[in-house]
Amino acid sequence: MSLVEVAPRRGSLLRLVRSELRLVLGRRRNIVLLVGLSLVPLLLGTVLFLTQDTALDGQGPGFVGRVTGNGLFLVIASLFLCLPFLLPLTIGIASGDAIAGEAAAGTLRYLLTVPVARGRLLAVKAVGALAFAASAVTAIAIVGVVAGAAFFGLRGITLLSGTTVPLGDGILRVAAVVVYVGLSMTGLVAVGLFFSTLTEVPVGAMAATVVTAIVCGVLDQLPQLATIAPALLTHHWLDFAEFLRLEPDWGVLGQGLALQAAWVAIFGALAWSRFTTADVSS
Repeated sequence: MSLVEVAPRRGSLLRLVRSELRLVLGRRRNIVLLVGLSLVPLLLGTVLFLTQDTALDGQGPGFVGRVTGNGLFLVIASLFLCLPFLLPLTIGIASGDAIAGEAAAGTLRYLLTVPVARGRLLAVKAVGALAFAASAVTAIAIVGVVAGAAFFGLRGITLLSGTTVPLGDGILRVAAVVVYVGLSMTGLVAVGLFFSTLTEVPVGAMAATVVTAIVCGVLDQLPQLATIAPALLTHHWLDFAEFLRLEPDWGVLGQGLALQAAWVAIFGALAWSRFTTADVSS
């Protein structure tokens, strides 16, 4: 293939990526979802600030009880509270709509006229969904840091072992938590893209994606299913707590990332197989 043929295709692909990012990050519905997620640390911080001198101070599930002692924990507590449902819900909406939304609007067949292979078009849609997932996690983190600093101040973090590390080290650990949670959402994005290729009804793909995450979370809690638990999508989502240990268990963290890579590979391949062979009529 000559350079004359390659250049227009590469240019078309880059234009598609830019257009997809503008579409996903500029869509009013997605902006509302991001704002809603951003309100979680703000509301949580406000409630804890108002109750910090009462009998409820220091109470709460997970890392919530530590927030009043250090604003950095507001980021971790907010992610902890959003992981079971709110994050999967918002990411499921964005990824489930990626292909099905275009089909429902009747624009998918026009997209396929662009001189870009279907597989690359699917990759563009994946980039958009991953960008939204990253934006969702980042929005929680940024608002969490700002609200935490305003309400409770930032200081060195006391780890799960009781050891206190300096503020700089604490910030790096919280940043690592944010990155790990973001990477933990990649498998869900792949699931959403797959379901999105199966239907022209976006709500169906969104619901199937969210239900997959919820069912995996429920099954993961059953001792009777301990044998298959390590393969469930949600099994390692809360392993970000390893970054709050003096010496994180990199083996556990690696298993979590490997699990997400496996889900991405499997459902990415299924989505590619379906999308590249489907008869698109809308």
